[in-house]
Amino acid sequence: MIIRLATFNDIPQILTLVSNVIPTMKAAGNFQWNDDYPNKEVFTKDIDLNQLWVAEIDRAVAGVAAITTDQDAEYAQAGLDITETAIVTHRLAVNINYQGRGVAAALLIQAEQEAIRRGINTLRIDTNIANQATQKLFPKLGYVLAGEISLDLRPGLRFLCYEKRINHN
Repeated sequence: MIIRLATFNDIPQILTLVSNVIPTMKAAGNFQWNDDYPNKEVFTKDIDLNQLWVAEIDRAVAGVAAITTDQDAEYAQAGLDITETAIVTHRLAVNINYQGRGVAAALLIQAEQEAIRRGINTLRIDTNIANQATQKLFPKLGYVLAGEISLDLRPGLRFLCYEKRINHN
């Protein structure tokens, strides 16, 4: 598995990955994503900002994640200090053909590497309350549940906010 920055050439595979994942999410009661989000414009902006990463297996995009410093103001609902710089992972998704192969974990490890590279001690991520897989994965990687939040972008849905602190030695 190769973890690398995404390029514009990856966008068709990323959009296919997302469109294949959404029905599975909805079937599990997770309505975090829909036909409008995430979209080509969002991923294009991520690439422009050098913050979109892909996991590649056998030349296929096996997973995607935006590794950013963009925190939703609502993280404060979980008692987090949103004025503190943090690496925040958004738009994490794994190709349905590669699930269960450590792709999401590899992308989250890349987020941690970015934090270390930039001298940032805090990592944050949120997930829909219906997403059981991420709720198992995040604690395994050292993330601690900070609290439950709502997001203005997704009215009526509840999210769990996680945080991980790292020390630079």
